Amino acid sequence: MDGGAFGAGKAGGAFDPQAFIRQPQTLLRLLSWVFSIVVFGSIVNEGYINRADETQEHCIFNHNRNACNYGITVGVLAFLSCLLYLALDAYFPQISSVKDRKKAVLSDIGVSAFWAFLWFVGFCFLTNQWQASKEEDNPMNEGGDAARAAITFSFFSIFTWGSLTFLAFRRLRDITFQEEYNTLFPNSPSLLP
Repeated sequence: MDGGAFGAGKAGGAFDPQAFIRQPQTLLRLLSWVFSIVVFGSIVNEGYINRADETQEHCIFNHNRNACNYGITVGVLAFLSCLLYLALDAYFPQISSVKDRKKAVLSDIGVSAFWAFLWFVGFCFLTNQWQASKEEDNPMNEGGDAARAAITFSFFSIFTWGSLTFLAFRRLRDITFQEEYNTLFPNSPSLLP
């Protein structure tokens, strides 16, 4: 058997883009990446409005600049985090040390759980501020679709990042099993493909 903890036995092998794209964590990470673009893009593009008699722009979420800033900041940082962990996922089969793999997966668990929490907070915050917005502050309902899109995709992001956390826990379990197996049976072939 050629194996190891998720390809550790194949460390140094050629990169297979089709196999990489078909992995569930890759698909979820790409989906999270798109969701983060929608959230920060919709707020940046149509999240600020002004009245005809004013020159200063106000956040569409109850004129609360913090709501727009939070959505933009979390969206941009989640975008960058997705790119970073996509690169780590691509490099992961090249890591031959089980301990280094374990560290990578533990960081994935922590980061994914943290982002699921931040998206939950963002969803609650944006929804609350959207509900508190007054009709007279935006009589033409400018940017309403963008605000609803930011709220909706913040909600979806909770589940994609939560699913990434679950998948990382599964990977950790498999790596831990492989580490224990290698300790008990050092001269045996690996069990995991």
